[in-house]
Amino acid sequence: MKNFIVIGMISLFGFSFMACNTNTPVQENKETAVTGDQTQAEVPAKTQAVPAEAPVSEIQGQKVLISTDYGNMTVLLYDGTPKHRDNFIKLIKEGFYNGTLFHRVIKDFMIQGGDPDSKNAKAGQQLGVGGPGYTVEAEFRPEYFHKKGALAAARQGDQMNPERRSSGSQFYIVQGKKITAPELNNMVQSTGATYTSDQITAYQNIGGTPFLDNQYTVFGEVIDGLNVIDKIAATKTGAANRPEKDIKMTITLLDK
Repeated sequence: MKNFIVIGMISLFGFSFMACNTNTPVQENKETAVTGDQTQAEVPAKTQAVPAEAPVSEIQGQKVLISTDYGNMTVLLYDGTPKHRDNFIKLIKEGFYNGTLFHRVIKDFMIQGGDPDSKNAKAGQQLGVGGPGYTVEAEFRPEYFHKKGALAAARQGDQMNPERRSSGSQFYIVQGKKITAPELNNMVQSTGATYTSDQITAYQNIGGTPFLDNQYTVFGEVIDGLNVIDKIAATKTGAANRPEKDIKMTITLLDK
């Protein structure tokens, strides 16, 4: 199996993002989310976190409910990422996610789930490799960014996955931290992202993980239940950032 992870910057978040077993949302050859110790990509030095000129379209999409013992999260799946939206809906209808775990949790970063191998997993079992047996084509859109509550797809690292295709099932939900404008400007030197004034304000006021922008497909957001992310992120974890107490989920479709 492939490993699905997410790569991050070390300096601002203090994580050791090593592919396949640290802090980046990625599908590993154990499908995990978050790994690191990766070098920064070169981008034009003049790149700045300034408002992008393109207008942000009105967000529309299907709503789903992620239920856990820590509370419920209502998530909006974006119509602007139809491949990821339709795949997520298909898996939900199949009951794919029901009984799976948030198997990787990193405070101030993200919570990750979607590994079918996590169903009835034994204590200490290494997770993060499972999936439906396929990947999904990347759908990067500048209006969809890694603010707190963003739903994004884990994936295999760039070396093995230059097209940045997403895991067929593993996903992560961003917690992150509040970001200052200077910090955001420093990050865009490696991501090449541009931001609207509203996006910059969101990163400053509610936080997120902007170092992942343009790297992983964001295909939805939590519109109710952000506090549940905080509760899950605060749980005690053990090896491979797996919560010591299993956090099971059920995902159902809601009426639009």
